[in-house]
This record gives sequence, structure tokens and C-alpha cells, in this order.
Amino acid sequence: MQSSNPVLTRPIEAPVVLDQRRGLTLDGVCGRTLVLIAVTVAAAAAAWNLLQAPAWTGFAVLGSTLATLVLALVITFKQITNPLVISGYAVLQGVFLGVVSRELEQQFPGIVVQAVIGTFGVFFAMAALYRARILRATKRFTQVVTGALLGILLLSLVDLALRFFGRGLPIYQAGTLGVLFAVLCIIVGALTFVIDFDQVERAVAGGLPPRYGWYLAFGMLVGLIFLYWQILRLLSFLRR
Repeated sequence: MQSSNPVLTRPIEAPVVLDQRRGLTLDGVCGRTLVLIAVTVAAAAAAWNLLQAPAWTGFAVLGSTLATLVLALVITFKQITNPLVISGYAVLQGVFLGVVSRELEQQFPGIVVQAVIGTFGVFFAMAALYRARILRATKRFTQVVTGALLGILLLSLVDLALRFFGRGLPIYQAGTLGVLFAVLCIIVGALTFVIDFDQVERAVAGGLPPRYGWYLAFGMLVGLIFLYWQILRLLSFLRR
């Protein structure tokens, strides 16, 4: 099982809204994040129930993987704020989530619920640590986390390429290395939320236009999905 597509959070470049009352709000970002989560879950549920045939399953996994990778990079580097485009990413990721999660659930009953609980548990724990100012997105912190995330992305692409030849990296397979690497990915994925929270805080304080709430919500969704895949992968290794 391949992990999700980690996307680096880039500094937002946008004009500042002079009237703060019409600018971006924290509630606006939270609301958009919930909308994208709902879209992802709906697409995952549809794929879980409708894409049952093996041929459709393989096509859905390969197609959604490539499409989400391309779309995520475009949204990130173009800083797209169009809700339809970002919702399209949520739908594609939902298809991938639904199909692969169903396969793992059949092998390890209850693993999906455990992964979901673990994902949101980590998310809220990081939010609490950030709110208490225990963790801050300093320049050094951001550089380290960004570098680690880039490394994980590179290794994921190498593993994907090797699997076309019937092989794969040991760190993405069940075993001691696989478990340790999955734990490392979970830690890195959790720390990326600190960067996301900081960017949301700065965007709200800077009075960015409300449409940028979609871009920030997209970053949150990417982080949640990435963390979910890492926890799901770790649980599958442990259950084996």
C-alpha cells in the first residue's frame, strides 16, 4: 500500500484585505476543512461500496494515485483557491481511500476505525500542543520538518517505481524496518500540522481574502490523509 501524497505547505502570497471584518477567519478555515473532509468521506464511501470488481479496483487505485499527485502539486505551487478544483482533489483521494481501506479492512477487521481514531487523536493532540505554545513553527523547525517530508516523498516515489518491477523498498514492507519507518512518518506527519496551524494563524492575522481559506483547508486535508495512511500502514504491519 502506498502512502498518500505529502504536499509541502508554501508561504501564501496574496494581497492583504484592508477591512479585517471582511478578511479570512479561523471559523472560515475550519468550516472549509470540514466540507472537504465530508466530500472525501462521501467519495470514499461510494468507492467502498461501488468499486467491487477487481478490474475497477486496480484502475481506481492507479488512476486516483496519479491524478491526486498531479492535482496536489498544481494546487500547491499555483496556490489555487478555487473550491471546485480543491473539492476534485478531495473526491479523487476519497476514491483511493475507499478502495484501499476496504481491502485492508477485509484482511484486518476493525483496522479502518482504529486508523481514523488515531488520525484525529493525533491531530487534536497537536492542536492542543500548538495552542499551549509548546510547539512553534520556528524557522529551524520548519526546515527540518520540510526536509523530512521531502525525503519521505522521494522514497515513496522510488518505492512506487520499483513496484512496477515486482520489488519495493524494505521500509515499505512488513517487518522491523517497515514498522520503524511508519512510526517516523507518523511523527513527521504530526509535526506538519504545527506548520499548518502557524500558517492559518498568520493568514487570519494578515487579513487575507476569505477564498484563501480553501487553500489552507486543502493543506489540512492533505495532512490528515497523509497521517491516516501512515497509521493504517503501521497497524497493518503490527496486525501481521
